[in-house]
Amino acid sequence: MSQRSPFRSREIKHRTREALSGYLFVLIWVIGFALFTLLPLIQTFLYSLNQVTVSATGINLQYIRWQNYTRALFTDPTFVQLLIEYAIETLISVPIILIFSLIIALFLNLKFKFKGVFRTIFFLPVVITSGPVIQELVAQGATSVPGLTLSPAFSNFLADLPVSVRNPIEYLMTSFILILWFSGVQILIYLSSLQKIDQSIYEAAAIDGASAWESFWKITLPSLSTTTVIVAVYTVITLSHFSENKVIKYIYRQTYAVGSGIGYASAMSFLYFFVLIALLALVYLLLNYRARQQTK
Repeated sequence: MSQRSPFRSREIKHRTREALSGYLFVLIWVIGFALFTLLPLIQTFLYSLNQVTVSATGINLQYIRWQNYTRALFTDPTFVQLLIEYAIETLISVPIILIFSLIIALFLNLKFKFKGVFRTIFFLPVVITSGPVIQELVAQGATSVPGLTLSPAFSNFLADLPVSVRNPIEYLMTSFILILWFSGVQILIYLSSLQKIDQSIYEAAAIDGASAWESFWKITLPSLSTTTVIVAVYTVITLSHFSENKVIKYIYRQTYAVGSGIGYASAMSFLYFFVLIALLALVYLLLNYRARQQTK
């Protein structure tokens, strides 16, 4: 026993050093999150419960409880309408981005010349797009399907639809190219997951007589079920903090409005956050249920 104790003590010290190194790396993130995310969130929540006025002497707070929240939900039809449109547009955009990203990833996973060039082309919009670039594209109408939105037939078709159906279709047609523009990261995630699938599984399926279509539905899609959940969550978050998001722009305008102010904008921000969490939960539950069904 006495001969083993030095080895055991050195092993314990090694594990302790590894644990401390890991905690130090995590501590950097914890400190950054506490300073730049948690504290601003707490401050914003306090503002949402107050009537905030900025004067020469500083920021004055008048406690009004939940009046900012009730005002946003029950007396501000514009904000409620924007929340509903945001939820519908997000639920429309996510499936389109998932399907498009998967198709392009399957294409880029094939063996052909200049594959690296095509990968760069599909990911380049993610690198070069910024707030001013997107604003200019939207202002010039470059994000819509060319010629379709201006045709009289399309306008008459939209006019005959109910409002609840008209708005999603109009959003899809006017933002279709913009939706596909933000598929670069999703394509890379799908591509990395495709490259991790063992090719011997496809070879065994081909020997058993499975076609390429059957291999896709029985092997590829079930293998990408977890990746699909991750891509969907990432897509919802990306669309939710998009610079041209109507809800965000409306909250920003209310921050400096005379009849609103920082407190009212803070309350709307938290309501928007709750809707985002609800969408994430819905997307996660639906895709996770689908993933469990595929693995059975």
